[in-house]
Amino acid sequence: MIIGKIVGNVVCTQKDPSLVGRKMLVVQPVNIETLEDSGSLFVALDGVGAGENELVMVVGGSSARMADGMAKVPVDRSIVGILDSIEVGGKTIFTKSG
Repeated sequence: MIIGKIVGNVVCTQKDPSLVGRKMLVVQPVNIETLEDSGSLFVALDGVGAGENELVMVVGGSSARMADGMAKVPVDRSIVGILDSIEVGGKTIFTKSG
């Protein structure tokens, strides 16, 4: 699994029919201890209603197609959770505001 931050979206007017109505988001992977950018941007299908600047959990490969409603979708990465908090070794790294 990858922890990332939503930094944008992708719009496609021409796409595979199984992608119609699905939101494609640009994800910036982050370091789980520092929440600093870590790695290259990628696109993931949103399965949970994520939005701009939210921290999310992303799965890839065959696990991406195991997410709810993704079994017959050509997808390599799926957003499967919006993070509420991260705690490592008793120390809170992140807590969602609002």
